[in-house]
Amino acid sequence: MTMRAPLRLPAIFGIPIAIALVTAVGLIIALLDDGVVDAVSWVALSVPVLTAVWAWHRRKR
Repeated sequence: MTMRAPLRLPAIFGIPIAIALVTAVGLIIALLDDGVVDAVSWVALSVPVLTAVWAWHRRKR
């Protein structure tokens, strides 16, 4: 059996950090203004939910 090279930190934590940043930006935007900005915050806040649904659906296959 051959040994695999260890993964680098960005490969492990890159996507979770990106999801966290998008969520934080969505929360901050939701506090700032109303109207179209609310739609942007809804989109940003739906990213973690959609990611979890996508991962759950993919795992069931």
